[in-house]
Amino acid sequence: MSTSLAVEDAATAAVVCRGLRKVYRGGGGRGGDVVAVAGIDLSVARGECFGLLGPNGAGKTTTVEILEGLNEPTSGEVSLLGLSWRADEAELRQRIGVALQETRLSDKLSVSETLDLFRSFYRRARSLESLLDVVQLHEKRDAWVSKLSGGQRQRLALACALVGEPEILFLDEPTTGLDPQSRRQVWDLVSDYRGRGGTVLLTTHYMEEAERLCDRVAIVDHGRIIREGSPRELIAALGAAHVVEFELGPDAIGGDAAPDEAALRALPAVSAVRRDAATWSLTVTEPHRVLPALIAHLAGAGQSLARLGTRQATLEDVFVGLTGRHLRDG
Repeated sequence: MSTSLAVEDAATAAVVCRGLRKVYRGGGGRGGDVVAVAGIDLSVARGECFGLLGPNGAGKTTTVEILEGLNEPTSGEVSLLGLSWRADEAELRQRIGVALQETRLSDKLSVSETLDLFRSFYRRARSLESLLDVVQLHEKRDAWVSKLSGGQRQRLALACALVGEPEILFLDEPTTGLDPQSRRQVWDLVSDYRGRGGTVLLTTHYMEEAERLCDRVAIVDHGRIIREGSPRELIAALGAAHVVEFELGPDAIGGDAAPDEAALRALPAVSAVRRDAATWSLTVTEPHRVLPALIAHLAGAGQSLARLGTRQATLEDVFVGLTGRHLRDG
């Protein structure tokens, strides 16, 4: 790690990486190389919640594993809290918390025993009662891990990540597979940690999660950051805040009956047109102007509507607009 990187960014940044690359030699088809991370630069300020968004295989998890010190980069520089993994690993392990995409805890240990085990790893550990309070697992303190629900296991994994009062919390897909109530409980835990001055770097597939928790996000595709900013800034960059979605009736699907895309783009207040299977999406500035014009256009073309709706534009629309793929695409 260069001295200039640490000196320049350590005062304000919790996480910095420059030119980060990870290549798996001979990992592709017919022995070819696989480039998982293709040159990522990012800086996360202290006290910030920063999100990495992208489809499966985009390089998010590999990037986070390198930042966590769990994976070696092929090239590039990483600084956490002004320290490097090469020179300061023992110190960094005491100052960060990590919740992996899937945390394997011993089934035959109780919640309390699990937390006491993790508490023994840290010089400065939170009390058992404090941890049980923050993750709302007091009533399960004597229950085996194997008896916990998915949401309770994820809260226990977060408690293990919070044991050492970390300055940076890494969360890789923290709510994947959880029901809506459990997901919101995890969000509350992250918000509570942020409220105490902690820094969060998370990966997620859930746009509501990113928009609710993150100050800034980076959209990752094919191992590169293709756009970065606050959720509001990225959505504003679409040039319109609303999306009109519609599907045609069975008598109008396919062939020459499909809508004229150029005619849709020419409708008032339309800034972009996209088709995803049977669903057409119009990114628009003024839905009240587009809707009557759209209905009149389709009626004039002899095309019936099976579904019509409007919604606010989201980060999902940003990603699809940039890449043509959805965030959950493999």
